[in-house]
Amino acid sequence: MRLVLAGTPETAVPSLLALLASRHEVAAVITRPDARAGRGRALAPSPVKQVALEHGIEVLTPPTPRDSAFLERLTAIAPDCCPVVAYGALVPRTALDVPAHGWVNLHFSLLPAWRGAAPVQRALMAGDDVTGATTFVLEEGLDTGPVLGTLTETVRADDTAGSLLDRLAHAGAGLLVATMDGLGDGSLHAVPQPGDGVSLAPKLSTEEAQVRWGLPAHVVDRHVRGCTPAPGAWTTFRGERVKVGPVRVAPHPGPSRGDGPTGPTRVMPAHDALALGPGELHVSKHAVVVGTGSTPVELGEVRPHGKKPMAAADWARGVRIAAGERLDG
Repeated sequence: MRLVLAGTPETAVPSLLALLASRHEVAAVITRPDARAGRGRALAPSPVKQVALEHGIEVLTPPTPRDSAFLERLTAIAPDCCPVVAYGALVPRTALDVPAHGWVNLHFSLLPAWRGAAPVQRALMAGDDVTGATTFVLEEGLDTGPVLGTLTETVRADDTAGSLLDRLAHAGAGLLVATMDGLGDGSLHAVPQPGDGVSLAPKLSTEEAQVRWGLPAHVVDRHVRGCTPAPGAWTTFRGERVKVGPVRVAPHPGPSRGDGPTGPTRVMPAHDALALGPGELHVSKHAVVVGTGSTPVELGEVRPHGKKPMAAADWARGVRIAAGERLDG
């Protein structure tokens, strides 16, 4: 089939490369206009645009998919299908009607779960054990179109939104190619989404990324991992905002190798036994521990405002944390 891929961030690059290696023709890509990035705030092309130019593919960067010049060019290219991966703009009916097979979106959840802009982050924050990816026919509604294909992915205990999204982006690229194959040979037909099991995944705001230390440790852990790397979980210390990387939940006491008078003893790690209030800090030689609404958690990476990320222990040595000091949230 003759394809025009719509995508913008790094997440869409594996799909573009997979389609370029497939039997299909990628006639052009649609991506968001160049945006300012970096300290110098210079205009920079999207990752999808960079890869497309490297492969000599035409790049369309309309200010909006409603743009008349864009619609004219898309009609002239005459794609059979427009696969979509994290494009970042709503596609109007006038554009949806151009390709014979419509626009097919690769979405990183098992629809109808987590419809919206942040499915991976929301799945992690909710504590889902399994997530996945779905290809579906794009409609004007929010991720409501009929499903063409799915794959599942186990959520790992140490997954961040970044690591899980990376795996889904690469696995999903194969799913997208298989979907194009099935549409092209007529073997694949869309199935309506079920009416139950719908959940929404709105984009995470910076305010929502603030860590609430009064919540149980496992909830704090999920929250921080779900906000990593973006928008970045944060808290405040001495009135200044600091970002925090994934935390380690203090392990529950487990059996030791020795036996006590009444059988195997259970040894509690030193920081697990600490009586810390929510947000209260305890510093040892190699670790920084924070109290939560249940057991403490150990900080991983800390990034003070305007500085590079650093290990929590290095940060603690630099700021000289006093007894009783805490992180607010």
